[in-house]
Amino acid sequence: MPGMTEPERWTQATVYPDMWIDPADDPRNSEGPSPDGELATLQDFLTNYRLTLRMKCEGLDAEQPARRSVPPSTMSLLGPVRHLAEVERDWRNWITDGEPLPKIYGKRDADFDETVGDQAAVDRAFRDLEREQAALDAELARHQDLGERVGKNAVSIRELQVHRVEEYARHCGHADLLRECVDGRVGQ
Repeated sequence: MPGMTEPERWTQATVYPDMWIDPADDPRNSEGPSPDGELATLQDFLTNYRLTLRMKCEGLDAEQPARRSVPPSTMSLLGPVRHLAEVERDWRNWITDGEPLPKIYGKRDADFDETVGDQAAVDRAFRDLEREQAALDAELARHQDLGERVGKNAVSIRELQVHRVEEYARHCGHADLLRECVDGRVGQ
């Protein structure tokens, strides 16, 4: 875009220059074999994508996560954080028979469109995400059979778990590009 300067690309990693962080410091790395079983594997992938999203948002001031770094898109790093809080809540609505919980941020697309670069708003978004993740995780812990169908629409636990991994993976891809545009930091 005319008039905008691109940040210089950089990484914190010293071992592999295409990585976000050195392997020894990466909380997603684990020594040993991957987990056994389909459910454990899905949960492991989800945990790693959740960590990746948080890592991509760390080390920024309050304005940077809310910056729409790829105009005309309304996407910012804070947008997917808020969106995933909404989605975690919505998934909980999928698996219950009761009245749906209301949207956290109000109207449709407010999670992306109404981000602000205020530290209290950034902190709230991460608290909302953590709360909604914990609530759905607790609900799903009661359903260990991936073939079980739950909720008004009889969604399978497998479908929901795969959808969770897919949603986080997609937004981690966005976060890679958004972070690079914000301050030039790159890596896996």
